[in-house]
Amino acid sequence: MTEKDIWGYHEGSGHHSGLDLVGYKVEATDGHIGKVDKHSADFQASHIVVDTGVWIFGKHVLLPAGTVERIDAAEEKVYLNLTKEQIRNAPDYDEAKYAGEPNFMDRFGHYYGQSHM
Repeated sequence: MTEKDIWGYHEGSGHHSGLDLVGYKVEATDGHIGKVDKHSADFQASHIVVDTGVWIFGKHVLLPAGTVERIDAAEEKVYLNLTKEQIRNAPDYDEAKYAGEPNFMDRFGHYYGQSHM
């Protein structure tokens, strides 16, 4: 996987400019995990933040766009190429706590096997 793969949407994923994924349901390879709370399509930093709700006690996780397998706009669902276990073990997303850190995104990139930049 290259940085382009992890921090950008795969060709054919169904993502297009202007598509707002906030509120979409999110499905891991083995079932439902929550809904999209935030979405960023920034160049080389595209990602979604998923609110897992009660599934793992309200945890928010940041998922690089490259983890999105496909988007079904008609069903308002995002399908990932990750399992529930991989998402459960992902670093917590706490923007207020880490946003000022210059290497904030690296925490997530390292978990998914690549640095942010």
